[in-house]
Amino acid sequence: MRTRPSWVLAVASVASLMVALDALVVTTALPTIRTHLGASIEQLEWTVNAYTLSFAVLLMTGAALGDRFGRRRMFAAGLAIFAGASAACGLAPNVGLLIAARAVQGAGAALVMPLGLTLLSAAYAPEHRARALGIFSGVTGLAVLGGPVVGGAITQGIAWQWIFWINVPIGLLTIPVLFRRVEESYGPRSAPDIAGLALVTGAALGIVWGLVRGNSVGWGSVEVIAALVVGGLLVVAFALWERRTPEPMLPMGMFASRPFSSGNATIFFLSAALYGAVFFMAQFLQTVQHHGPLDAGVRLLPWTATLFIVAPITGARISRFGERPFALAGLLLQAAGMGWIALIAGPDVAYWRLVAPLAIAGCGVSMAMPAIQSAVVSSVAPASIGKASGAFNMMRQFGGVFGIATLVAVFTGAGSYGSAHLFSDGFTAAIGVAAGLSALGAVAALGLPRPQVATVSAPSCSEIATSIE
Repeated sequence: MRTRPSWVLAVASVASLMVALDALVVTTALPTIRTHLGASIEQLEWTVNAYTLSFAVLLMTGAALGDRFGRRRMFAAGLAIFAGASAACGLAPNVGLLIAARAVQGAGAALVMPLGLTLLSAAYAPEHRARALGIFSGVTGLAVLGGPVVGGAITQGIAWQWIFWINVPIGLLTIPVLFRRVEESYGPRSAPDIAGLALVTGAALGIVWGLVRGNSVGWGSVEVIAALVVGGLLVVAFALWERRTPEPMLPMGMFASRPFSSGNATIFFLSAALYGAVFFMAQFLQTVQHHGPLDAGVRLLPWTATLFIVAPITGARISRFGERPFALAGLLLQAAGMGWIALIAGPDVAYWRLVAPLAIAGCGVSMAMPAIQSAVVSSVAPASIGKASGAFNMMRQFGGVFGIATLVAVFTGAGSYGSAHLFSDGFTAAIGVAAGLSALGAVAALGLPRPQVATVSAPSCSEIATSIE
């Protein structure tokens, strides 16, 4: 590697690790945040979803801003926003301000993640790019393995606020290295799709708001029905606008490809099940089984550690067997693991009984995710890979928001935080729904190409690496 590309790799990897870590590091701190700030289940939900939602809706706009105003400049702006919002999270005196700061964090992440990948891809020649992306993805993937453990260790050893404070020096120290070692670059100077951004933001907020408020104000209330209807209408309006605008955020023509549409539907359901289950699993280990935050994070390792074993094996074999078998088998394994947990979980269940289903579910998601992204990016022309990858990541984040909102609605309908038994009742119902969402993802995966017509193109190998965030 030449000196300049290696610095780009270092900066992009550190920044993406920080951003990806913040999506998961908060999971093991949720029970402590609930106790310290007096947060309700709805507020805990928004603590996670505010970050994911703003990240999702601004992801493709962030990439467009980098192309237009300079990728290095906007990447630095994203780091500054992220670090400042992290400080605001650490200082938040109440849960309302914490949620607001988390939303701003997501906006910073929407600049950092896509532009880091773009800077890295531009810095390396094609023959070295796959290796660099592999290193980048391995570092970023540490967030999946270490997020719950790091969050638990900091929460238990120092204070929950430090899961956010730790971002501040990392972000501020990375910015001067970025300006000193990374060259500026630009892309096609297309205008940001402001109308599309407003429509997709309104649609997501309407649907999530209706799901969040359903149990507290009644599913038949004017507020809930209006929110869901408006959200649905805005989805239609967004699709119509994207078809007619000359510079769309998300070109609707790509959805004419069955692998592209099926792949995005599959990742939506996979992420809905995964994010929703992660939201509750760490809380179950602490609230019901009375483990500390660090112990809870360590006990999630059978679930998360499979990423580093199964994902590389899958990625190496996709070109031979095609994407569909891995995506279908992975979703079915995730459904089986979560269904197994829903059947056995309870206040008195021994932890060792959860290890096997956690590992099965982890193997499933680690197998399915690289196969799904390979199918999506391989279904479009090389010039459209960036847009396809952006759409894939946006659908993944939206799936996570939808999954948490749905599982929280199920949880509050069947249980509560009132006691270990009540929490367990809500937890098993929610995880059962996560298993069902995984099964829906398996159905969507049937639309992916059959093994004999699977794409064997090289670009997918590079793009597979980006899925481990």
